Amino acid sequence: MAGALRSAAAAGAQQPPRQRILFDNDWRFLLGDPSGAESPSYDAGGWRTLDLPHDWSIEGKIDPKNPMAGSGGYFPAGVGWYRRNFAVPADSSGGRIGIEFEGIYMNATVYINGRELGTHPYGYTTFHYDLTPHVKPGGNNVLAIRVDQSKHRNSRGYAGSGIYRHVWLHLTGPVHVAPWGSSVTAAPRSRCERAS
Repeated sequence: MAGALRSAAAAGAQQPPRQRILFDNDWRFLLGDPSGAESPSYDAGGWRTLDLPHDWSIEGKIDPKNPMAGSGGYFPAGVGWYRRNFAVPADSSGGRIGIEFEGIYMNATVYINGRELGTHPYGYTTFHYDLTPHVKPGGNNVLAIRVDQSKHRNSRGYAGSGIYRHVWLHLTGPVHVAPWGSSVTAAPRSRCERAS
């Protein structure tokens, strides 16, 4: 991934208008809710290493006492954290860097370098954040996501828990179309056009 960022920076004006880089590998995960886990200085060395997509509920023990109840297969849920370190080349200034999550179930609060970007409560929709103002070119960056799947029941069937779809890093030039920023609408034909 760092190589793709370096290549994009080196290409300068010749880089494609948008690069969408798969960001699924080398995440750290912890089932629990430790204080300060969003901080870049937090030591996540003991956390489990995994690749996305990931569902921590399906890994758990089925128990009729679990709050997911029968519609959720009696699987456990709770709160979990994901962290990912990544580097941004020092010469990457001028471009834009964004992160796209295809799906996190649910109540996902996203942090970059300790700065909270926002919370996406719904578990079935894609969402995007601009990382540009908060990344450190030439240094280490830490993306942290707190997933709160502790409030049950919240689905009519098994939903799982965690980052259960792909994650993408978006690289663009300074002038670009925002994600989902363009649309096409077909205007109805006028009476004159219909009559001819």
